Amino acid sequence: MARLSVNINKVATLRNARGANTPNLVQVAKDLEHFGAEGITVHPRPDERHIRYADVRDLSGVLSVEFNIEGYPNSSFIDLVKEASPAQVTLVPDPPGVLTSNSGWDTIANKQLLTEVISDFKASGIRTSIFVGTELNFIEGAKHVGADRVELYTEPYAEKFPSNKAGAIKDFVAAAQLSKKLGLGLNAGHDLNLDNLRYFAENIPDLSEVSIGHALISDALYFGLENTVQMYLARLNG
Repeated sequence: MARLSVNINKVATLRNARGANTPNLVQVAKDLEHFGAEGITVHPRPDERHIRYADVRDLSGVLSVEFNIEGYPNSSFIDLVKEASPAQVTLVPDPPGVLTSNSGWDTIANKQLLTEVISDFKASGIRTSIFVGTELNFIEGAKHVGADRVELYTEPYAEKFPSNKAGAIKDFVAAAQLSKKLGLGLNAGHDLNLDNLRYFAENIPDLSEVSIGHALISDALYFGLENTVQMYLARLNG
């Protein structure tokens, strides 16, 4: 069964808007665990506009579910991840200042960088995942650089889903099949929501984990956090 990892960046954004500690990020993470989330994801960026490096350190000592830290592997990020020692690190090709993740890695052009970074993390006992699109050569590249998993960038699926479900999922099925053949674990994330998650999960049977933040936190404004987590779990594995 696929796991639901909740990205809490938007909770940090809300907290930072007032400069204090409401909502309390650590308490929200604990509550999400209690409500059924099977993982917590954070994506610290250099400008700390939502998740701060201090948040990562605070969370690393209190979570009982899987902790996933994602981000661009510059030197400060690498040091932070090794200090926090999460279950998983997800490498994302975000240049500084971008609003949100909007593409996957070219694992061929970045082979040397990714190989060195992944080797470093694996030596510290941290599972590695690479954020990729559905390009099959880049998934093969993820295997060559030593990644344990790939995380499929699902915004293209979400964009096509309302008008053409079969067309939206086609490339992701092929990507999932190749990942399985190569022995790569499979994660997914970006713009998955209550409308499109079930169809995605039903058609990607070897899915290990989804990371969902913006949509889930937005839905919680209407449905409440506990109820929303249960709704997503039902879509994922119902």
